[in-house]
Order: sequence, then structure tokens, then C-alpha cells
Amino acid sequence: MLQFPLWKRIIIWGICALGFLTALPNAFYGRVERHNDALARIAATGAATPELEADAALWPEFLPSGIVNLGLDLRGGAQLLAEVQVADVYKARMDGLWPEMRKALAEDRAELGGIRRAPSAPDELRIQIEKPEAMAKAIEIAKGLSSPVVTLTGVGQRDLAVRGEGNQLVITLSDAERAATDARTMQQSLEIIRRRVDGSGTREPSIQREGADRILIQVPGIGSASELKALIGTTAQLTFHPVVGRTSNANEIAPPGDVIYPSLDEKGVYYILDATPVVTGEELVDARPEFDQNGRPAVGFRFNTTGARKFGDYTGANIGQLFAIVLDKEVISAPRIQSHIAGGSGIITGNFTVEESTNLAILLRAGALPAKMTFLEERTIGPELGQDSIDAGRIAAIVGIVAVVAFMIAVYGLFGVFASVALGINIMLMFGTLSAIGATLTLPGIAGIVLTVGMAVDANVLVFERIREEMRTARGPARAIELGYEKAMSAIVDANITTFLTALILFMLGSGPVKGFAVTLVVGLVTSVFTAIYVTRFFVVAWFDRRRPKQIEL
Repeated sequence: MLQFPLWKRIIIWGICALGFLTALPNAFYGRVERHNDALARIAATGAATPELEADAALWPEFLPSGIVNLGLDLRGGAQLLAEVQVADVYKARMDGLWPEMRKALAEDRAELGGIRRAPSAPDELRIQIEKPEAMAKAIEIAKGLSSPVVTLTGVGQRDLAVRGEGNQLVITLSDAERAATDARTMQQSLEIIRRRVDGSGTREPSIQREGADRILIQVPGIGSASELKALIGTTAQLTFHPVVGRTSNANEIAPPGDVIYPSLDEKGVYYILDATPVVTGEELVDARPEFDQNGRPAVGFRFNTTGARKFGDYTGANIGQLFAIVLDKEVISAPRIQSHIAGGSGIITGNFTVEESTNLAILLRAGALPAKMTFLEERTIGPELGQDSIDAGRIAAIVGIVAVVAFMIAVYGLFGVFASVALGINIMLMFGTLSAIGATLTLPGIAGIVLTVGMAVDANVLVFERIREEMRTARGPARAIELGYEKAMSAIVDANITTFLTALILFMLGSGPVKGFAVTLVVGLVTSVFTAIYVTRFFVVAWFDRRRPKQIEL
């Protein structure tokens, strides 16, 4: 006997209602998008302007507001292929090693004689030893400053390779340390780029490593590749320096151990600073846009424990002295230390706009890129091209749906109508699921939806054909419907499991567009099986209970 318990009906229509609610925002895409952007902007800045409040009111708060994000090929945007100059990290490592190595060697000056740094390649440190006969001692001292390589593949190896060449001590990174450094540099670059792009409010960027030293960056919705380069390429190296003096001579030579940086706000003014910073942006743990005591836009910052201690010690010992805040070799502020600043927090003031203070906070919070990046390829996809893709995908989907519906009705009559209605519910559930998980729809993703439209009725075809066969054996219509669903179940499950496994492999091994296709295919498989087994069956059972026909026309 055909049975459909009340609890099962409630669950089925509850899922359909939930799918309708989650898919609904996509029917009002522009309004919901502006609503979401306004809420995100208010949360980021903490200020609600009348324009933002008006946009936030475009969509009711009690309704779901998740929408399917449009990928680069549909929305338009920018794509960059960047090469990370990992050799820059080697140079920085050698430059940072020299003071420590000089101090260690100087302790045995009587045996080694005078020491000085010799000209060398960027990835090595050469130190000239006055007494070449003591080279073995110098090598021993240098090796004592090396550390174990912190990787699974580098277990038992040291990070420095030390050798002697004549009267020069040559220090380089070992092969294991180079490999570990490369991996760390790429991972850090990926994370910093991701934080900078995410902080700018763009939707669903795709940032992934390609090869040994390249990164592919795709950001939908951004204006141009040059805008994306400006956002990513800014190093935002923040440092705090003691002020030695001021000058108006741009060509003045800085004394040894000092540097001269221009003032960002004071035209024609240059600050002479101690080259060694007290604290750096690497010790920064937070930065956010704020307003100073005069209501002007500023940037608040906070250091970690180490940075806070150094910052507090210096300000406590140098009350009354100027203290320069330097961003990318420009003095953005040089306030006078009025009192001991404990706690490791402070504020950067300047002639900022709200937008400039927000962008500066994003860059400081993301940190400095560990190495320079060279952009090998840049591409801008205009929104018009994206709209053309959307229109083409929409036409393909409509043609596919119309053809499938026409075929099902022509072949199966009323049962074909039931399958067609279930197909509409299936598409609704697909978009609801994609919206709920925050998926990104690409052009291949649209292809996955069109393919799912065709596959969605496969289960219905298997069931209807099985019912036809059961009707030929002179069974009653009720028993034929029941056996049709029971005996078609194994074929439906087997066919969809094999397709699901294929889509899963595509998702795991593919990238970018391939993953977009796989996601829509997997979601479509799940929703199509649900609608075929439960929704269509509900329609058939409800019709049969009401009409009680003696014969089924299939």
C-alpha cells in the first residue's frame, strides 16, 4: 500500500520551505548585495552614515541574506600572476645575521685579529679575517650560531653552511634551510595577500600557489588589475625610530648609523633618524581605524608582549624626545614623548581621510610582504564581459529546462508534469544550498547547473519506466507505483554515487573553474535525488489518493 506518514510530509515540505527562503535573496540580488555590503562596512568602520543605513534597510533583517557569489568570469574583476622573489629573504637573513656574527667573532679578536664585512653576493655573508691562520676558529664560532632546521625533511641539519675561502669566512643558508625558507616565504605571502584582499571587502577571492614561487590571484568585483596591484604590492613596513635631527637639505648625507627620511606631511622637511628601529611592524598584533582627541581620522595600534616591553622601556627612558613613526621610509608622524607609554598601544595621527586610515589599518594589520613580488601577468575582465557570460548561461539554462520539461510531459503526461514541478523545486534547492554555503558561481558552475537539469529527471525516468513494466504484469496501479519506486531505487543510488565520486575527484584534484563545476554538480546530485525520491513521489501519492484511478496512463 502507498503510505506517506504525516511526519515525513512535514520534513519534506519543511526542507522545501527552507530552500525557498535561502534561495529567495538571489531573486533580489542587487538589493541584497548592497544590504550585505552596508552591514559589512558598518561593522568594519563602526560608523553608520545615512547612505549605509539606507542600503542596510533594503532587505529585511529577519530574512536570510546569503547570496551566491559571482566568480571572476561572471562579475568581472582582476587577475594577477605574481612571482615571489624569494632571494630577497636570503639577503635580509644575511643582513640580519651580520651584527650577531660580528659580536661573536669580536669576542675572540685577539686570536682572529680585525674583522670586517667584505663585499658579497646577496645570498651570502663574507667576513674578512685579519689572521687567516685562525680560520678554523672563526668557522667554529660561526657554526656555533647556527640552529637546527625546523622541518620534517631537515631533521638533523643546520640552517647555516660555513666555509673558509682564503682570508674570508663565507656563510650561506644550507640547502635544507633554503627549502624551508622558500616554503615559509610562500606561505606567508599567501596569507598576507589573503588578509589584505579580504580586508578590502571583496567577495570570494581566489588566491593559490602555482609552482615553486608563483601565486595566482583572482578577485571578482575589483575595478582593475592596477587597483589590485596597489592593494597587494604595498609593503606597509612600519618602524619606530629615535630622531637625531631635522634638515631641509634633500641631498644631505646621513652620518654613519643614521638614515634620512622625508616627512609625509611637512613638505621640504627631512628627518635624520637612528637606522636601527626601536620596534617594527613585525611586533604589531592589531591596527584599526580610530579618531584622535580632536575627532580627526587616525590609526590605533597594539604591540605584542616583546614589542610592548621595548616600546615602554624606550618611551620611559626618553621623555621629551622626538620619536618618529616611519611607514615605507616616510615619516608620517614624529611626536614628542610626553610620558611613559606602558601597555604597548598607541595611535598614529596625520592628515588622513577616513578611507586612508582604514586602508592603512588593513595594511598594517596584514603585515609586510616577506619578499618583493614581480607581476608576470595581469588581466582585467570587464563587467560587460561578465554580463555576457551570465546572459549566455541563462539562455542555456532556459533552453535546457524547456527541452527537458517538454520531453517529460510529451512522454509521461501528468507524471511528466509532476517531474517538471519537482525540477523547479530542485533548482530552487540548488541555489538555496549554494547560498547557504557561500559558494562562488562561475561559468563552469553554470554548466554544472545545466548538466544537473538534465540529470535531475533521470531518476524519474527510471521510476516511471519501472512503473510501466509493473503495469504490464496486470498488477494494480497502487502496487505498480510502490514497486516502481522500490525496484528503481538501487539503480538511482548506484548511478548517483558513481557521478558523486567523479565530482569529488574533480573537486579534490582540480582548481578554480574545475572546482566550481564540481561543487554545483555535487549539490545538484544531492538535491535531484531528494526531489526525485521524495517530492515527485509525494505528488504521485497525493494524486493517487485523491483520484484512485483504475489505470495509469504512462
